[in-house]
Amino acid sequence: MTVEVTPLELRGIGKRFGRLSVLRGVDLRVDAREVVGLIGANGSGKTTLLCIAVGLLSPSEGERSFGGRLTSRVELPMRQRIAFVTHTTQLYPRLSARENMRLWSDLRAAAGVTSAPAEPLLERLGLSHAADRMVGTFSRGMQQRLALARALMGRPELLLLDEPFTALDRPGRHRLAEVLREERDRGLAVLLSSHDYDAVVAVTDRVVMLEGGRLRGEARRDEVDDGGLDYRERVGRLGMTPAEAPQEAARA
Repeated sequence: MTVEVTPLELRGIGKRFGRLSVLRGVDLRVDAREVVGLIGANGSGKTTLLCIAVGLLSPSEGERSFGGRLTSRVELPMRQRIAFVTHTTQLYPRLSARENMRLWSDLRAAAGVTSAPAEPLLERLGLSHAADRMVGTFSRGMQQRLALARALMGRPELLLLDEPFTALDRPGRHRLAEVLREERDRGLAVLLSSHDYDAVVAVTDRVVMLEGGRLRGEARRDEVDDGGLDYRERVGRLGMTPAEAPQEAARA
């Protein structure tokens, strides 16, 4: 069954912390069946933009809308349709992977919403073999995959990911990219922030560059380049290079 997606649209988003201006006039749309990569140097405002998109921060100026509906606050009905996986996994280390998933499902049930079955998601993310281990014994990469499995339990229409490829080895990055492409094809809208050049090129349909609090450039997979550059080269032209990819984790 195709997921009915509520796209995200940000218009003229600005954010100030005191006298510090972090974001300036950002316009960004994420459509259904699209994976958008958000790149930029550390401190460029990527995490702040994601937090505004999901409703954890309010913009100092600008508008945010879901499915064409303007919203100044992201209320509970909308939050139930959004998933946000941060660089801190926020898992319970003394519970097993299966227990973490069950707890999340129970909390959603208490709020009157259903969840996808846990076992297929653990299988897809390569965690079935460790489902009954305490999460505190997991590698950082395994925890990252479990956090994504938990997020997908809610069948979100919009998924936001902050550095999702952190601590994943090459097979782990390939698995994660495959799952994200599958979810996109089912109708999910995805916005992800990452420094992993190869992963970004592999999974995204479009990449935008955030620099100095503004969007400075864009590369689209489906665009035709007069100079004959492929998508990978166009992403590189934005300033992202393979040298930015993190070192592979020993246990991911």
